[in-house]
Amino acid sequence: MGESRDSHDHRDGRRWDAWAVTPRTERVIFIAHGVIMLAAAIVLVVFPAAIPATVGIALARSEYLLPYVLAAPELGIGLLSLGAARLRDPDAIRLIALSFAAFHGATAVLEVIPLAAIGVSGVLIANIVVRMLVSGLFVLIARRRR
Repeated sequence: MGESRDSHDHRDGRRWDAWAVTPRTERVIFIAHGVIMLAAAIVLVVFPAAIPATVGIALARSEYLLPYVLAAPELGIGLLSLGAARLRDPDAIRLIALSFAAFHGATAVLEVIPLAAIGVSGVLIANIVVRMLVSGLFVLIARRRR
């Protein structure tokens, strides 16, 4: 009674949670996240107008400061994510995962605001959905580390 439909017993009596993230999967998530964040940082520096252009925002050269400033946290988060893949300290991994969840969750919420200004954008909506999913994934990682 009161059992989650997502948890089951293994043959050896251990509990299995369908929402659990294994250590190997956790490392893969941190590495993939790190690579994606580093790629975003590089694009923001090398092609500063490219990412804003995907949602219809045209930047003049005089406005490139904003993508450059955004590239810095993308770089830092990417490197931290790659480093987190090697960590074994549960408290450190939990803090990093919660920080990433907060970053992506807050970004998703804040990206809703421009929808009113620029109208419905499929790219922006997709980015909001992806960020919410990524935020949830990092919450699951943090939850595993309780």
